[in-house]
Amino acid sequence: MTPDELKDALLRLPGAVEEFPFPRYPDVSVFKVGGKMFAISTLDEEPLSVGLKCDPELAVQLRDTHPEIIPGYHLNKRHWNTVRLDGDLPPDFVDELITDSYDLVVAKLPKRSRP
Repeated sequence: MTPDELKDALLRLPGAVEEFPFPRYPDVSVFKVGGKMFAISTLDEEPLSVGLKCDPELAVQLRDTHPEIIPGYHLNKRHWNTVRLDGDLPPDFVDELITDSYDLVVAKLPKRSRP
């Protein structure tokens, strides 16, 4: 997955926006829905990776099953995974992880704020 493909996959979700909230780290893209983060990535880093929210039990299973998935880097490791996008994970699976992260955040938004 390329940085452009990742960005497109994240921004195609309803209400998703990209922000750059860290002045000290202007290359860190934070993707939000309803003002809440569902993904974070430095799109120009190699290998490309993305931090995604995950159900805690599933997060552990994914880490045990896929070496490309590790506890969230600089994130709450119980609820976040960092997913390395170096081509070893199928694109459909990565899309599923992105959608799951988005859905977890949307489910916690007040109904009036949901896209």
